[in-house]
Amino acid sequence: MMPGSALVHDLLTGLGILAAAGVFTLQKRYWKPDDRIWIVLAGALAGGAILGRLGTWAQHLDLRANANLAEQWLYGNRSILSGLVGAYLGALLAKRLCGYKERTGDMFAPAVALGMAIGRVGCLLTELPGTPTGGAWGITAWDGVPRHPSFAYEIAFQLAAFVVLLRLRGKADLFSVYLVSYAIFRLVVEFVRGNEVAFAGLTRPQLFLLALAPLALWRYVLRIRRKKLGAQDDGKPGLDPAPAAGAGG
Repeated sequence: MMPGSALVHDLLTGLGILAAAGVFTLQKRYWKPDDRIWIVLAGALAGGAILGRLGTWAQHLDLRANANLAEQWLYGNRSILSGLVGAYLGALLAKRLCGYKERTGDMFAPAVALGMAIGRVGCLLTELPGTPTGGAWGITAWDGVPRHPSFAYEIAFQLAAFVVLLRLRGKADLFSVYLVSYAIFRLVVEFVRGNEVAFAGLTRPQLFLLALAPLALWRYVLRIRRKKLGAQDDGKPGLDPAPAAGAGG
């Protein structure tokens, strides 16, 4: 990151969070009146903030080589992927604690996509954008080398996802659609991001995504089973059974 750019990065990140919260709030007409939804939102924000900062702590197998938690919080790398996992777990925990059982994934998915698009503007303005490229679309960073604008690729993806998710409301499990789409996109774009290769030609974000793939598949299968059970119980195809307690439902 360029010297003195942390403020710009944090400002755009904050604007992204505010935009996501705004989109979430504007979907109020889709909620059943219940003030516990604000507890769920607070849980998602807190979980995302905590894991977004601490999720990259264990970078080395030798734990002594890692920063302590205080150093990681203040100076360590931030991670969008860890933040997403933290937001999901934070919302899930909040729902468990307050007893909120309605599905919230359809409200979170478009909000997250827009927030990510704005936050990535901060990354584009303050970090090396990607690997070197000779293509005309390359942008020259402060090191004078034309590079893939990988963050611009992601901004375009997130804005497209935001529009598509809004149009798909009521027609799909939006959070699953978003997570799977973003995971595939991120696996591919990592090859031009310029992150350090950690193992077998893959970066840490790619390894992280591959490690979570079985959990994502399990979640998808579980949702399909619930829909089938709903169809059997009600005699109507495509209906969900009792609302899922998970944040991404």
